[in-house]
Amino acid sequence: MRRTLLALLLLLLGWTYTAEAQTPYYQGKTITIVVGTVAGDFYDLYARVIGAHMTKHIPGNPNVIVQNMPGAGHIIAANYVYNVAKPDGLTLRGTQPNLYIDQLIGRPEIKFDWAKFTWIGNASRTADLLYMRADAPYKNVEDVRKAKEPPKCGATGTGTTGYTVPKLLEETIGTKFNMVLGYKGGSEVDLAVERGELQCRAFSIAAYFGREPFHTWRKTGFVRVLVQLGMRRDDKLADVPTLNELMDKYKTPEPGRRLTKLITSSEVFQRPYVGPPGMSPEHTRILRDAFIKTLKDPAFLEDVQKKKLEVEATSGDEMEVLAKEMMSQPPDTVERLKKLLGK
Repeated sequence: MRRTLLALLLLLLGWTYTAEAQTPYYQGKTITIVVGTVAGDFYDLYARVIGAHMTKHIPGNPNVIVQNMPGAGHIIAANYVYNVAKPDGLTLRGTQPNLYIDQLIGRPEIKFDWAKFTWIGNASRTADLLYMRADAPYKNVEDVRKAKEPPKCGATGTGTTGYTVPKLLEETIGTKFNMVLGYKGGSEVDLAVERGELQCRAFSIAAYFGREPFHTWRKTGFVRVLVQLGMRRDDKLADVPTLNELMDKYKTPEPGRRLTKLITSSEVFQRPYVGPPGMSPEHTRILRDAFIKTLKDPAFLEDVQKKKLEVEATSGDEMEVLAKEMMSQPPDTVERLKKLLGK
């Protein structure tokens, strides 16, 4: 009898251990996607739709929530995920693609290493543009070059497209802009343009065609696009010159062209998702697989189409390689970048 009870006890313990071992790690847990902008901004919209669909592709179907942590052009959120969040696979970050620039030029507020984040994947690839209020006295790039008073452009921080694009235009084709920084998100910059506090903003083509107020602005002719930064003209902006075309027109020297290539390489990082450094290979694999499956999910694609978002997936493995390449710049390019951004 005693042997029978012992055998039953061992069997029960073995069954319990096996059941626990087979329980998915993410079951009953919550994944938080930290976004460095206010709610409603384009990064926030992407994170929420990805999170809503990604849960079903993760074994255990965890909850996925979005936490907004605006400030300093995504730097506060980046520092938090890199230094504070545990590498347990439960915290991700949807980030601005240009933060590697702030690290390259050595800004003291940067407390992370871009290449050492755990790269999960990228949701979209798109080039950037610069728009201008249509009633401003700057109808084209040449008007900005000749202006006695530079137009006011807004940005959240120095490591953002809103700041780097105008500064790059100054360096390569001789335009001048008066930069106003410190906005919590792109939506606040757009409101400032609407109120007349600003006249221009640089950001992604996908955002310009992806949400309000830009749908209304395009219909009413409230703004015009002066320049786009893709390798070729986007079909939706067929009449807008590319920076490459303008550099040919104004005979930009080779160092400026190399700098342009470095900055516009962020096109590949437009909607990146990362985790803290040191995540386990198993958690990284699960999240990378779930991310790619999400971006191919018909229900997700139907949802983003309704929201007028653009999707072009890049795997976490590819992003990891690209991030390391981005941080391996020759000293002369970094020095030119520092000069460009006033460091």
